[in-house]
Amino acid sequence: MTRNRSDQQHTHVKQLLNKMDPEVAASFSYKQRKALQKVINTRDWRGHAIDFRPTLALPFLPWSFYIVFLGGVNRRSLTNTERFTAAIVFLASLLIVGLVLIGLVFVALYLLKSWLGIDIFAGESLGLWDYFKALFE
Repeated sequence: MTRNRSDQQHTHVKQLLNKMDPEVAASFSYKQRKALQKVINTRDWRGHAIDFRPTLALPFLPWSFYIVFLGGVNRRSLTNTERFTAAIVFLASLLIVGLVLIGLVFVALYLLKSWLGIDIFAGESLGLWDYFKALFE
């Protein structure tokens, strides 16, 4: 037997009210319950550009685990703490990307130097050029 959408929406309101103190839940009027149902129905949290929800069920455990990765445009306003955290994460990401790019430039320059046969320190080598040549032989 399948439930229709109205029954599911009513179930969501019931679940919400069941999680409250019974005295508080009983104080809601019909209009307030309908308002709760309307708010629950208009939630926009399901529309993400990236919505990845894999489940891991291990045969020797009675539970299954899930991971949720969501991505998209943030439509809510941020608190000061969230803004500060976002700025720190942005700067850290910028630093990491910058260091990786600088490292790649140094590797490219080292390979170019080795290809041209320039030996800055006689008898010293990182072995990177030999490894790189071996990939194409």
